[in-house]
Amino acid sequence: MNSLDIAKPPAATRVVAAMSGGVDSSVVAAMLKRQGYDVVGVTLQLYDHGAAVHRAGACCAGQDIHDARRVAEAIGIPHYVLDYESRFRDAVIERFAESYLAGETPIPCVECNRTVKFRDLLGLARELGADALATGHYVASRPLGNGHRGLFRAADPNRDQSYFLYATTQEQLDLLRFPLGEMDKASTRALAAEFGLAIADKPDSQDICFVPNGRYAEVIERLKPGASRPGEVVHLDGRVLGRHDGVLHYTVGQRRGLGISGGEPLYVVRLDAEQARVIVGPREALSVDRVDLRDLNWIGDVPLAELPADGLAVAVRVRSTRAPREARLLRDGDGVHILLAQGEEGVSPGQACVIYDGDGPGARVLGGGVIMPALARPATATPAYATL
Repeated sequence: MNSLDIAKPPAATRVVAAMSGGVDSSVVAAMLKRQGYDVVGVTLQLYDHGAAVHRAGACCAGQDIHDARRVAEAIGIPHYVLDYESRFRDAVIERFAESYLAGETPIPCVECNRTVKFRDLLGLARELGADALATGHYVASRPLGNGHRGLFRAADPNRDQSYFLYATTQEQLDLLRFPLGEMDKASTRALAAEFGLAIADKPDSQDICFVPNGRYAEVIERLKPGASRPGEVVHLDGRVLGRHDGVLHYTVGQRRGLGISGGEPLYVVRLDAEQARVIVGPREALSVDRVDLRDLNWIGDVPLAELPADGLAVAVRVRSTRAPREARLLRDGDGVHILLAQGEEGVSPGQACVIYDGDGPGARVLGGGVIMPALARPATATPAYATL
């Protein structure tokens, strides 16, 4: 086996390297080239300078493409730029806008990885006769001993991107490789400098690629003019406290910018898009101990239909910035739900709940799903988890 767990010499192993123009994916391409693999660089143009979202001031896709091309030339590999703008708009941007207008807080990076990158790009890799598709994500992929591969948290918990990749299917995982899974960012930048890459000091991207400076409401209003409705800000006890300009301006857990005054600190507890209402309440109202999921992707060994009656002990993340927490996964008719060992605050519909087999670095990703709006239940004095 070579370093990518493929039974071929590196020179006979074709690898498509997804090159975004950033440090991480550039180092992956350079590493594989140095190891002797037949590397082909591919960059996806996901939006152009004439798009509505781009006129709003989104980051410069053209510069990223230029940087990827320069890296490919420097390391001596063929490089192709593919126009995926229409696919990206339909699969990611439109869904992002619709989700916000429905009172959710979506994660477009998950949808982009699930569709455009790992579905469409993997199809291209197969057309090019590739044995693997390599990306610059900080996550690990390892053989499971059953002919398939598993997805694992990165060695560096501060860089781990497994939360954004939970929707990867088993078929996709078997072809994907993540060479940075055992590295930290400092080591990656050091390699970029060692390879003499001009992007060695390029800053990391902080915002959603098509949302300028985090102003997502501006982007949605350009895409869906007139779709957002003003409405009432309502306390959990039924009192109308004020007015708002549209639920898309709010997210669960938000405290600042509510435009209301009162004697107690108030937080957004729920968004009712159908009635155009923002429901607020005290901080303790944010805590939930049960989370229901839709669009579940399961890549664990135990089939969901065979889960024991008392569920499966797991760890889950309900936000990308939080560490995995103890929980149980239970069947719920044809679906599943999560019981949290301790109440979590700010569990926001539209976000992902990612399921692991443990809470430490290197834990295996078992799957995940999208948090449902109506069934995120307030935490009780005696959590249901404790009764199992």
